[in-house]
Amino acid sequence: MKLLITGATGFVGTNLTIHLDEIDDIDYVKFTRDNTFEELPGLLEGVDCIVHLAGVNRPKTEEDFAKGNSEFTNKLLNWVSNTLAASAKPIPVIYSSSIQAECNNPYGLSKRAAEQSVIDYGSVNNIAVRVYRLANVFGKWCRPNYNSMVATFCHNVCRDLPIQVNDEAAEVQLVYIDDVCAEIISMARTLCADPNKTDVNYAEAAPVYRKTVGQIAMQLEAFKNSRDSLISERVGDGFTRKLYSTYISYLPTDSFSYRVPQHGDERGVFVEMLKTKDSGQFSFFTAHPGITRGGHYHHTKNEKFLVIKGKARFEFRHMVTDEHYELITNGDNPEIVETAPGWSHDITNIGNEEMVVMLWANEIFDRQDPDTFAAPVKKES
Repeated sequence: MKLLITGATGFVGTNLTIHLDEIDDIDYVKFTRDNTFEELPGLLEGVDCIVHLAGVNRPKTEEDFAKGNSEFTNKLLNWVSNTLAASAKPIPVIYSSSIQAECNNPYGLSKRAAEQSVIDYGSVNNIAVRVYRLANVFGKWCRPNYNSMVATFCHNVCRDLPIQVNDEAAEVQLVYIDDVCAEIISMARTLCADPNKTDVNYAEAAPVYRKTVGQIAMQLEAFKNSRDSLISERVGDGFTRKLYSTYISYLPTDSFSYRVPQHGDERGVFVEMLKTKDSGQFSFFTAHPGITRGGHYHHTKNEKFLVIKGKARFEFRHMVTDEHYELITNGDNPEIVETAPGWSHDITNIGNEEMVVMLWANEIFDRQDPDTFAAPVKKES
């Protein structure tokens, strides 16, 4: 399958072409501001579908809305229709419009007129088309201080610059760039498989998230603050995952790393890496040869240990029955050792080098309620 992409160097176009570069069976050509319409017939050779992303949303004058959207689209499709007459090959069109097309402002009117040109092209030529009235698209590589509130907020927050919130309760509709790209690619395959199916003109890129400006600003500030608190937001799923990925993409390179506190004594060091709101925390510690750590039990807390360097002896004692258990593990053979509530546990470096151990606990350590009670595995005689 071969696509012709207009506006290929814009925000959506840049992301889309990167995605397409990862797919072996899809090729594409670009039609940008550097091209002329006279070049279009040559560029259309072998093309199976047009993805029309080009347009203007921040022109110098209101008249430029029509020139850059409706007039450009109409001219583009006239050239495509002329090419079709010569080749007799149906070329479906996917058009990225905007939810602003529902409004009667100059931008919305120009997008709605462009939509109609696309629909008319499909109807006259009996060719499938799809129009996407995209919500506000957010994600990596969107230009800040232009027309995206999310891009501007991300850029400013991670640089300690102020953000302007005029109405915290104002609701915005948002769609993530990767979801848009996946939808366009899927639709291109669908239309190329049946280019004459003209029963549907509109489609939707989903999911669409409805958030207030205040919610977005507050969430971005929480992302920023998590580096100090070490408590991660719930970034593993849904909108928060996508917003966090967007936020991180705007970090300046000198913010790619950040330091975390290190606590050390004669035994070694202990470093907390990451804390979560509902799934515990991650840390690591070191121990010099012969050093024993632990010597306590928990009522509810449990931990998972992974020795990644050195050799360790784990010893356990049941707090009621006095049953003992021992095991040995080392960094050459990764093995998770899990502690159970009600068992005291020690970990001793029995090797000749510094031992390094990763640790996960199912709850964040609370100094006011640590659920950690001293009880060496080996009782003093």
